[in-house]
Amino acid sequence: MAPKRPKGAGAFPKPVESPAPKPPDPSELYAALDLGTNSCRMLIAQPKGNQFHVVDSFSKSVQLGAGLESTGRLSRGSMRRTVQALRICQQKLKRHKVKRMRLVATEACRRAKNGRDFMRQVTRETGLRLDIIKPEEEARLAVISCAPLVSMKTEQLLVVDIGGGSTELVWIDLKAVPPRERPNAIMRLHAGFHDLGSPFPAAKVVDWISVPLGVATLRDQFQDVEDDSARFALMSWFFEENLAEFAPYKEMPPSEGFQIIGTSGTVTTVAASHLGLRRYDRTKVDGLRMTTEQIDKVIRSYLDLGPQGRRQDPRIGQDRQALIMSGAAILQTLMRCWPTDRLSVADRGLREGLLYAQMSADGVLEGTPY
Repeated sequence: MAPKRPKGAGAFPKPVESPAPKPPDPSELYAALDLGTNSCRMLIAQPKGNQFHVVDSFSKSVQLGAGLESTGRLSRGSMRRTVQALRICQQKLKRHKVKRMRLVATEACRRAKNGRDFMRQVTRETGLRLDIIKPEEEARLAVISCAPLVSMKTEQLLVVDIGGGSTELVWIDLKAVPPRERPNAIMRLHAGFHDLGSPFPAAKVVDWISVPLGVATLRDQFQDVEDDSARFALMSWFFEENLAEFAPYKEMPPSEGFQIIGTSGTVTTVAASHLGLRRYDRTKVDGLRMTTEQIDKVIRSYLDLGPQGRRQDPRIGQDRQALIMSGAAILQTLMRCWPTDRLSVADRGLREGLLYAQMSADGVLEGTPY
């Protein structure tokens, strides 16, 4: 006797419909755009508790500063690439109906003779209005973006932001701030580097400097040097020469209570190489601590690979390989000047700083962002 066919056999299963995610309220959204010497990057986010949730993002290598060292001007090709990227950003802002935003340009536009003319061209062609910010504001925004990584044990803090066209260093004294308040004291620097009579314990900015050398501009200075090791040594020496005006330079910090936080593609790439990541993972890199010896080992491996080997190394990536050695020269110089076992790697920077500054000023973060 043939078995009976179960009731409903062969019928298609009834689909279980999950509700579509509710789009964020445009009135809660903030945007931050960073137009640098190499890249155009944007984040759209909404406050969430004491942090923010990223709703949309954009990142594109535009090489805006290509040729700037030799001509002093932004080239037509680099401006065309940049405008195309900014049109995409404008479309994203329009789609999300973002009203609160801060859009900034940095070193390439500061230095270029036609930088301000280009900003007017951007407004005409995209409708976006970008501010060319001063070095101090760029340094301040980099600092507050790194506030969550500040250890409660830190008494002396050095924040380093290695950009495409410049490198910002900020030295901060936290000894007068109670340990649990130290990250919060860094966040309060969004109002400025000087204490304006705040009732809270203040972080003291001992000194800061914006060196007009980043991964692109330093590379361009020594492009005519053919020998790989010689070029690296010259880049390191030249960057150190440009640090001479930085006040804490001559005083070696105590090993206890001293922390460096490094934020840049160079630092995160070195960290990913140290971890042996063939595919980048922000969750493993952001907040990682590295020693001077570990960083030196990675940089020596880059030199051993040579230009061709670095181009083929998946840990470095095609976008980063042309700039990694100039960035490594900057990083190794800093670690030689201030050796530490507490370099904290920050996969964050100007965009996050712009968002934190806007949200802190509007008071929409719950308590503090930690």
